[in-house]
Amino acid sequence: MSLGLLEVGKDPMGAAIYDFFDKGKAGKLRVFSPQFDEDEIPVETLFREYDEMPELERKALDMAYGRILDVGAGSGCHSIALQDMGKQVEAIDISPLSVKVMEESGVNASLVNLFDHSFVGGYDTILMLMNGSGIIGSLQNMEAFFTRMKELLNPGGCVLMDSSDLKYLFEDEDGSMLIDLAADYYGEIEFSMQYKRIKGDPFKWLYIDYETLNFYASQFGFKAELVCAGEHYDYLAKLTMTV
Repeated sequence: MSLGLLEVGKDPMGAAIYDFFDKGKAGKLRVFSPQFDEDEIPVETLFREYDEMPELERKALDMAYGRILDVGAGSGCHSIALQDMGKQVEAIDISPLSVKVMEESGVNASLVNLFDHSFVGGYDTILMLMNGSGIIGSLQNMEAFFTRMKELLNPGGCVLMDSSDLKYLFEDEDGSMLIDLAADYYGEIEFSMQYKRIKGDPFKWLYIDYETLNFYASQFGFKAELVCAGEHYDYLAKLTMTV
């Protein structure tokens, strides 16, 4: 698993976030994948306030307690909402421009890769939002992920993570599933992004269905709890250590 940080010249999302923070507007943040048509992320949504967030995110922020770690924090919108609640939060991201924006917004942010073992701490809540399971990359990395959670969580602490089940993309009109069981897990997606002339390297992103997450959690000493489900195959899960 890569422990790398992004270079400014290969950080399209960070550049878009910085432009919007600095100028109040940004160009198109384009998203590419071999599995899907070209898409676009509206940059302004990365700066949403608590009242503009989906119910799953608001629920996670309400549940977060103690010393909180906001993983892959981006613009820092979740950290800012937590600070407004009077909660103690630290944010990490691999994007230098995103971290710069968070620091200038008053967020306690660090340029850190979650899987870098030199990063230590004792957290009561680890937040992984906006399809936060994506950072894991693939099912092959699940053991490494749960190992890191054990290293970073305080006794009794929890991970609050949202994800989506992409099975709806493979449903036929009659409700049957058109999934190739011999292929990689259907939630393992490769993406790349471009903002203006800044092109990022391809990266793997994991969308994991709840049943599969529950299975891996049980294999690596965690209990999974389905906190709530969204309107479109998305859900919020709580993960706590059992051993």
